[in-house]
Amino acid sequence: MAEKKKIRKAVFPVAGLGTRFLPATKAVPKEMLTVVDKPVIQYVVDEAVEAGIEHFVFITGRGKAVIEDYFDIQFELEQTLKSRNKNAELTLLNDLLPKAGTASFTRQQEPLGLGHAVWCARDIVGHEPFALLLPDMIMYSEKGCLRGMVELYEKAGGNVIAVEECAPELAHKYGIVGVGEELEGGFRITEMVEKPAKGTAPSNYFINGRYILQPEIFSILETQERGAGNEIQLTDGMLKLAKQQAFAGYRFEGRTFDCGAKDGFILANAFFAVQRDDIRPLVVDPLKELLSALR
Repeated sequence: MAEKKKIRKAVFPVAGLGTRFLPATKAVPKEMLTVVDKPVIQYVVDEAVEAGIEHFVFITGRGKAVIEDYFDIQFELEQTLKSRNKNAELTLLNDLLPKAGTASFTRQQEPLGLGHAVWCARDIVGHEPFALLLPDMIMYSEKGCLRGMVELYEKAGGNVIAVEECAPELAHKYGIVGVGEELEGGFRITEMVEKPAKGTAPSNYFINGRYILQPEIFSILETQERGAGNEIQLTDGMLKLAKQQAFAGYRFEGRTFDCGAKDGFILANAFFAVQRDDIRPLVVDPLKELLSALR
């Protein structure tokens, strides 16, 4: 088993073009689209903060400079808020700001897939395990998904992938894992299959976009041949890594919203709105009326 080191760094691949949200994403990165009043990427970063992450690594691309600006001080805005005694807003902005030197940005110059995006973080991550959070996926639970994964990693070591259950008849749509020995909070993964043929899936547990990976993945990805979509696939790299190191599956039992899809994005806005005490009274009845009118 690889040496068990603390999970200090998290990688966020935010270079995607967001074509499913055109025309909005022609000018605004999909990660900066808001769910209620926070950008999608903020929810994902908040999850990493809760898990104890100390360094945030963003893999960006052309047109994504606004993400870097978002995680920086905006002097003019702060001065205006101060002059107007908007202290609550100032506190909010300061609480969301990463500490100096804890956010790094590097570019993925070509759209060569998730595996290539992860590989672009190699020099910043160095030789230590790291978390990988897909920024389209917003999780909701009492205990954050990544926090639970870190707890499982601290017991089991190796690599950890968050998984959720789907209806067995839908397993062919996802990356599916095989279930082995039970662990506290999860299980050993026996195999990984990307979109198995109907009726052949080893389980109904699908990979939901959260990973803890050992640094050996970088050397694998460096020589990884292109796979589906003519891209460097992370799953292909993990399959090779699984021949050398153990993988565990963390059972996530909260809610997941795929904000890279229009339906998931709309549902996330509705869900997080009704979680807010200040917004719930304003939207619950109108939402009920809208749904009632569709019947």
